[in-house]
Amino acid sequence: MALDFLILYEHTVREYESDLLLKLELERRGYKVAIRQLLDRKKPGLFTWNKPRVLVSSCMYDNEAINSHVYNNIGRCDRIVNLHWEQMLSDTQEEGDWFNMNGNAKKCVQTCWGRRTADRLIAHGMEPKNTPVTGAVMMDFLRPEFAGYFKSKAALCAEHGLDPNKRLHLYISSFGYASMTEREVKELSEMAGTDFTGFAATNRVSMAQTLDWFDRYLADHPEVELVYRRHPSEWNSPALAELAARRPNFHVIFSDSVKQWIVAADSIGIWMSTAIAEVYMAGKSCHILRPVPIEHEYDPVIYAGAAYITDYEAFCAAMAEENPPFPIAREIVEGYFDPSDLPAYKRMADLLEQVYTEPPRDTPMGEGFIPHFNWLKFFALWGVHILFALRLPPRKVFFFHKGLADFAQRIYGYVEKAYIPKAQIRAMEDRIRPFVR
Repeated sequence: MALDFLILYEHTVREYESDLLLKLELERRGYKVAIRQLLDRKKPGLFTWNKPRVLVSSCMYDNEAINSHVYNNIGRCDRIVNLHWEQMLSDTQEEGDWFNMNGNAKKCVQTCWGRRTADRLIAHGMEPKNTPVTGAVMMDFLRPEFAGYFKSKAALCAEHGLDPNKRLHLYISSFGYASMTEREVKELSEMAGTDFTGFAATNRVSMAQTLDWFDRYLADHPEVELVYRRHPSEWNSPALAELAARRPNFHVIFSDSVKQWIVAADSIGIWMSTAIAEVYMAGKSCHILRPVPIEHEYDPVIYAGAAYITDYEAFCAAMAEENPPFPIAREIVEGYFDPSDLPAYKRMADLLEQVYTEPPRDTPMGEGFIPHFNWLKFFALWGVHILFALRLPPRKVFFFHKGLADFAQRIYGYVEKAYIPKAQIRAMEDRIRPFVR
């Protein structure tokens, strides 16, 4: 029996938990579903006897994405649904071409978390039939129906050596550019075609001043435990290590999900992370810490008109608030994250069933699309996965050819980062399954 749905994911932390929830709901309805990573080795069966009827992608911006994510994984398919993981944008990004879909990507089903995103895509040439509003699946874990899914504050603190009797303050960082060297920023700017020099400087200044606030506050308030949820790019930050060494109640922790820490925290601080929507959906509030302004072309539009904390005195006062008002207007948040009595994963499953049973809504692989199978990538992925299974880094295997070693090592790094052991997947499924009913 062939697959009914194939779900492709890119970033494990961002997507996998939600993909599993959707998979379990579809399986509950009797469908055959598989989840694969974009850089998993290509399987011939997915082009033939096990070819899925519907391809569910993580992103789908242009013809090249259709070719790479669909044609090179399963061959021709006109039932393409995009989970569309990048919807919290800046005003510049909302007005640009890239995030409003190009070419035949406009003929794919681009799911929208809220009405504002659907209206934007329609204004840029998409048809309403291809911009359904489903809500955001990752927010379902914060709904009342999922009460008990997350660990309690006491359990979480016990795991990380924190005092559960102290006030737990969470800071969600987005200082991804602060740890980059000038050379790295330059290389990224050249690759993206955008000059990030100014934004990188804003990252550094904002981070330095925010850490200074934390340093001063924690010295005067030993009754507080402050957990700094670092950005993935902050893995090598001397400033964080220095503050953690100086203040025993400052903790840099990356394990467990952001949602888990949001649920457990007594108070929450944030800079520009889109996780602010998760804070809202969890029924909590937070403070937006902005020591210096952020360039509008990088600031997510959901922050427009928000209330900011801009100096240390205001920060101290904010930390003492028990039930602060949410810093962003309700209509803005709910415009991007559609509220509904029905969980988003059920709305998404309803949509996928509709796409499965009805004739294709459009022809993404029709006129204007030129298919191209990437044989180099096909064989390279098989080779890299064999090396990964044997735990042989390509730079050691291909030491005799730097270009080949660098190419294979880069893919190896992506594969290693996305890998999830089967036992961990089973544990995640067992944790989610009781809530799917």
